[in-house]
Amino acid sequence: MGLLSAVFGAPLAPLKGTVWVAEQVRGEAEKRYFDPGAIRRQLEEVAGARERGSISDDEADALERELVGRLLEGRRRRTEEDR
Repeated sequence: MGLLSAVFGAPLAPLKGTVWVAEQVRGEAEKRYFDPGAIRRQLEEVAGARERGSISDDEADALERELVGRLLEGRRRRTEEDR
């Protein structure tokens, strides 16, 4: 059975490799997107921009809500992975 699966599975090998690479890229992108340190730095940048008057309070509030949402989602995902 191993020979048959190798013969019939060989044409799918490039596809499996492509899927593996895509999964690795997605995983790394998610890790960076939900990285607590990066999110905290972005929150500090938003606070600084608000203090300088570069962005309005409404814009800063919206950005902060998005960033805190990402922080909470990242924490939830890490908790699920630990289970």
